[in-house]
Amino acid sequence: MARPALRLSSNAPGAFYVDSTCIDCGTCWQWDPHHFAPTGDSSHVVHQPEGEPEIGQALLALQACPVAAIGATTELLRHTPADGFPALLFSHPAGEVHYCGWASRKSFGASSYLVVRPEGNVLIDSPRFNGHLARRIEALGGLAAIVLTHRDDVADHERWAKHFGCERWIHRADADAAPGAERLVEGQAPAALDAGLRLIPTPGHTAGSMVALLGGQILFSGDHLWWSPVQQAVVASRTYCWWDWPSQVASVERLRDLDVRWLLPGHGDRHHFEPGAWGPAIDCTLAYCRGLVAG
Repeated sequence: MARPALRLSSNAPGAFYVDSTCIDCGTCWQWDPHHFAPTGDSSHVVHQPEGEPEIGQALLALQACPVAAIGATTELLRHTPADGFPALLFSHPAGEVHYCGWASRKSFGASSYLVVRPEGNVLIDSPRFNGHLARRIEALGGLAAIVLTHRDDVADHERWAKHFGCERWIHRADADAAPGAERLVEGQAPAALDAGLRLIPTPGHTAGSMVALLGGQILFSGDHLWWSPVQQAVVASRTYCWWDWPSQVASVERLRDLDVRWLLPGHGDRHHFEPGAWGPAIDCTLAYCRGLVAG
């Protein structure tokens, strides 16, 4: 629980604050960029929320924080929405896409997503297990499957799978991070969870990294790719490549000809692409990445 005595001096004056236990995962400012922002080694409150909708948004950022580094007054905390997550991001013919919140320290605050659809709901990567969230997912139809994009973001997958009695999918190369996973993706060939959801191996960040493609247009990218609002570009990071950088660049190239409209990463910002914008964006990413390989 956040403590006023550890309040960072960079916070804007007011009821909400980030304390020094922050791990700089970005969960708060990716969810609520109007009130939270990075400092370079932590997050902080840049604008205090005003009015009920803004306060509710900031309270959900507090709830999502994986290390409870965000604080507010006792009175405000009483108004934290119990049913705020999963939060609907958008609807698509392939399903409704929700952000789960309740980020886990075990996955360094990675984002996880719930896809609600007639074919069966799917959890993409694992949030922190929480009864409030479990009940909300039950109300939305439960879970048919859990997709784990790579070893870093498995968090409480075992508890979620046991609670809902669903299968877990992970690539064999990262399977030791999820012992007991029921379905293993093999090699480099895409695997179809069903007609609407494909799993595409993208080794590089880890040996078993893969992305999930929903409806041919929604890309759940794990830690393989994300959007940078500062650079206005899709980013693949050599700094955070834990396995093999040339393999990761080759994996980015595999995705160039997709018709992606939404990029939903585990870490980093989400982004919507206009029709035809994905290919040129990936060309820019590849040009930069190939320069790093050559260097």
